[in-house]
Amino acid sequence: MGARTDGGTARLHRRLPRAVTSADHGRTRVVNNPLDPTALRTALQDVHRAGMPGLWAEVRDGEQVWQGAAGVADVVTGRPVSSGMRHRVGSVTKTFTAAAVLQLAENGQIGLDTPIGHYLPRLVPGERGDAITVRMLLNHTSGLAEYLPYAYASLKAFPSLADTRPDSLEEHRFTRFRPGDLIEMGVAAPAAGPPGDTPGTYSNTNTLLLGRLLEHVTGTPAEKVITRNVIERAGLPDTGFPARPQLHGPHSQIYEAWFGMIDPPRDFSVYDMSWVGPAAALVSTVTDLNRFFALLLDGQIVAPSSLAQMQATVPVVSQEGKVIDYGLGLHPEEVPGGGTFWGHGGTVWGAGTLSMTRADGGRQLSVAVNLQRWNRLDASGRPQPHPIDGALAAFHQVAMGG
Repeated sequence: MGARTDGGTARLHRRLPRAVTSADHGRTRVVNNPLDPTALRTALQDVHRAGMPGLWAEVRDGEQVWQGAAGVADVVTGRPVSSGMRHRVGSVTKTFTAAAVLQLAENGQIGLDTPIGHYLPRLVPGERGDAITVRMLLNHTSGLAEYLPYAYASLKAFPSLADTRPDSLEEHRFTRFRPGDLIEMGVAAPAAGPPGDTPGTYSNTNTLLLGRLLEHVTGTPAEKVITRNVIERAGLPDTGFPARPQLHGPHSQIYEAWFGMIDPPRDFSVYDMSWVGPAAALVSTVTDLNRFFALLLDGQIVAPSSLAQMQATVPVVSQEGKVIDYGLGLHPEEVPGGGTFWGHGGTVWGAGTLSMTRADGGRQLSVAVNLQRWNRLDASGRPQPHPIDGALAAFHQVAMGG
């Protein structure tokens, strides 16, 4: 892509200890390998060499913090990426939204096992409203369909594998969607399954409904509730919901390839994020994400009893078609030799993020990339392997101490 490397800038420094003492929830406590700046820097650069224009990360272990960046933030100018850049973090937003819901459940304003129809009868009417609980929205077992394909069919707002053209994204950079309209599409679509059945089906419709629930209960827009109760409570100076399509502050351009059908990949850093709202619109930094998940797993964002509910998982089919374990806005990942990590990943047009924290709080990784859907499709429509896949997995393994 004509990108150059900035040398994989990185630094390893000491920081003040933080109190993270979460139990390992029945998992074996792992004493991981110490941070290796050379191995981390090399693994990060390997992802860039494999074809990623730019990426940056922060890895924490005890009192040590490593920050690194490799590649470029702009393929035209060659401007380098840096580890402090703000970034669209996609579905990592769901953990913030879930935390806000759990907080209100703690003080009795929301019942996790109360039907959503009790709160929002117009949006989810009838028997489905009586059968789908708040918990089912949080862990994606509601059976509600994903609204995105229907938004494309109705509004030509999003690309599909059957009919993809670069202009389908370009034309809606500045379109302002109403969450109620998107929710109605998901509710009206054929159900993915009966409420409560597993495996569930990951669906942004669930989280948009949680946003409307927050607004209904508090009388305040969901984004403001999440900002006040979660972001500000955690002390995250570079995290927030965008007020405009443009990103502000130091940031990378973000490039969408749509499985090779947008060639060369196009910059979608300017985009109205109302198409996902409290499901995936958040902007943050790798430093803020590590701080947030450290505090969350330490019981400082929600009570330990609520955290335990967030970590009670069920099988859910991801958007990639894989069955994963999923809790209430959190999912675990077993790292060979590294232990059990909790966190979330996210993608939007051009931007990808992963933030994972070990169950005992001792090791953390947050990484951001500025290219999405780099895999081309085979004749059957399945993504083909790409060197980025293996290089990124290898970096995750090194970073998480496996």
